[in-house]
Amino acid sequence: MAEQEVEITVHESLSRIDATEWDACACPEASDGGRPADPFTTYRFLKALEDSGSVGPGTGWKPYYLQAIMGGQTIACAPLFLKSHSQGEYIFDHNWAHAYERAGGRYYPKFQIAVPFTPVTGRRFLTRPGFEEAGQAALVQGAVQLADNNGISSLHVTFCTETEVEAGAAMGLMARRTQQYHWVNRGYGSFDDFLASLSSRKRKMIRKERRTAQGFGGDITMVTGAAVETRHWDAMWDFYQDTGARKWGTPYLTRAFFDIAQADLRDDILLVLAERNGEPVAGAMNLIGRDTLYGRYWGCREHHPCLHFELCYYQAMDFAIANRLETVEAGAQGEHKLARGYLPVPTHSLHWIADPGFREAVENYLRAERAAVEEDIEILTGYGPFRKTQMEDHE
Repeated sequence: MAEQEVEITVHESLSRIDATEWDACACPEASDGGRPADPFTTYRFLKALEDSGSVGPGTGWKPYYLQAIMGGQTIACAPLFLKSHSQGEYIFDHNWAHAYERAGGRYYPKFQIAVPFTPVTGRRFLTRPGFEEAGQAALVQGAVQLADNNGISSLHVTFCTETEVEAGAAMGLMARRTQQYHWVNRGYGSFDDFLASLSSRKRKMIRKERRTAQGFGGDITMVTGAAVETRHWDAMWDFYQDTGARKWGTPYLTRAFFDIAQADLRDDILLVLAERNGEPVAGAMNLIGRDTLYGRYWGCREHHPCLHFELCYYQAMDFAIANRLETVEAGAQGEHKLARGYLPVPTHSLHWIADPGFREAVENYLRAERAAVEEDIEILTGYGPFRKTQMEDHE
């Protein structure tokens, strides 16, 4: 039987793709009504970004969603964006852009397959089960062809899976390795079980931090699903504005995103709030996956010692243990996470560069960078807080 042709279509709005077809590729494991493994590639999350104006005109993130169709059925899709800058990506290529432009090239616009503003590993080539090989090949070839036909300098696939890296490298894309800090639930029955796995000094430090944070003068609560109220989003918007202004200059998400989250994303979201007299003074926003809790945004109206650690890290661990989640991903960067049980893990991306000379220079850079990242992960893991032997100091 002759192989069926795969047709690639490009859409400037997600509304041009049926939600059921998209999610059949993005989160087939949730077809039974359960949670998606990755809440960020679901139709509802990406549509919230678009409908809120967080991506689209004026943002530097212009959507070009890819849809691969074979035999009248969607077999794969991908969130592709035309970028006019490198903000909100967390896989940094500013030096590449500067070098290429100093040499007389035009780095922007570029193409990016990614979840905007979201440094979370997940599938980027979203394929219907049984069509992985054909779907990935069609999306890679389609994206590269689209870039080449339009004189785009480069294509980047960020925070993809290791399996996708292997498939992409086999198709000629360049692999990049970076790192984050993740906490792994080793079957703990309680937070005290986790503490028991640490060295005595680290146990004491974390207990002191938790006591300090919880003594801020109010209550710490977790809310999700129907318990999330509009007033919580009002507070989270204030927190997000404050943190965004300090970290990025301009916050990426619009206020409308938080309104849409209240309507469409509440079941995917966990808010951890520090409240005094019923008024939030600090908070952290997480998204809940099937096996992982993803920490996303934090902010405060008042500064209290150790409250950031409590809301973003320790409460996340408590939730993961209670709900038998395997991992907590607390966002990009932050070596301070190491002492609190978050160990370094590799993260991956794929890259295609149109210019042959520039591509060779980037490939040489990536080869050296991969070796350095592997060495860093090995060294940093050794500095982790866990007891090195069962005989190490106990309290």
